[in-house]
Amino acid sequence: MTHYFATVARGLEPIAARELERLGAQGVEPDFTGVRFQGDRALLYRVNLWARTIFRVLAPIQEVKCANAEQLYKGVQRIDWEQYLQPHNTFSVRCTGGNTKLNHTHFTALQIKNAIVDQQRDRVGERSSIDRENPDLLLNAHIYQHRCILSLDSTGESLHRRGYRPAMGIAPLKETLAAALLELAEWTPDLPFLDPLCGSGTLPLEAGLKGLNIAPGQFRDRFAFENWVDFDAPLWQTLRQEAWDGEREALPAPIFGSDRDPKILHQARTNAQNCGLEKHIQLMEAELSEIEAPRDCGIIICNPPYGKRIGEIQELSALYKLLGDTFKQRFKGWTAYILTGNKELGKKVGLKASRRFPVYNGSIPCTLLKYELY
Repeated sequence: MTHYFATVARGLEPIAARELERLGAQGVEPDFTGVRFQGDRALLYRVNLWARTIFRVLAPIQEVKCANAEQLYKGVQRIDWEQYLQPHNTFSVRCTGGNTKLNHTHFTALQIKNAIVDQQRDRVGERSSIDRENPDLLLNAHIYQHRCILSLDSTGESLHRRGYRPAMGIAPLKETLAAALLELAEWTPDLPFLDPLCGSGTLPLEAGLKGLNIAPGQFRDRFAFENWVDFDAPLWQTLRQEAWDGEREALPAPIFGSDRDPKILHQARTNAQNCGLEKHIQLMEAELSEIEAPRDCGIIICNPPYGKRIGEIQELSALYKLLGDTFKQRFKGWTAYILTGNKELGKKVGLKASRRFPVYNGSIPCTLLKYELY
């Protein structure tokens, strides 16, 4: 069993932990903006392929002391880098954290890089090149106090960038947060789903992928672990084939998205085409005031503007009031959720929330408000 660390958005650690357990992870322990877990190589590949709520999976290889730059350099040099990197391979170092002596991530990365290439030159007379855009090996270094944890990044580009969404509206949700909101709302594919302010379509698209049991990693060209020395290509192909074989041909219940802006709705339709959902989810151009419940019951999730990035609070008060009025008058039997980063606007909905979930949308502290519509 190998130890791994999944990085996640702040506040979503418990949701990511449950997802990792469902994927077969052992020893799952939520941490701050991450989850520690254990598993074999197949689990590492499976998590990258299937995880909907995490950013990346790190495989820790060594912890070294780093009270200062010299100690860090010597500690990195004691690691046998031949087992991970050959001179013909490119690599890159990404640093997070710091201490009083190592408080600039670029300088810290440079010390680690120098220690690795100096070892290569001493041993074989050649050294690897740095490639910050598309390296063969991506090394993560996290410094906390006088300790530096060095990990191999198995993912590469963050998992929230699914690959299906080149078209984005104003202030879009990350795909990982959209997937987490579906979990918080306890939405299951047998329930109708609606986002009446869908923008470029992230929420209905994530619901559609889940409803059809499509692995989000299927849209990726490549993962970082495919460049590793011990990469098991047959195992990876088997896991991908199993994912393809497990996809559903039709949604168990309908998924709807609507928006008043035809240009933004066009973006949503483009994104739906990119992930093969254009025939499965229904995207409609409609004013919020015109929307009717498409079924007798279901789940609504929406992410209206907060007044921080788009518009002003006074202008948005009418929108929040309209949301509350529309839900109360036309969606009896449904359960609605509104994500907001503004408490004052949340009060304008005019309905009593049955639950409040604290979450972060990027750096913005938000609340997911739940409304039971009777």
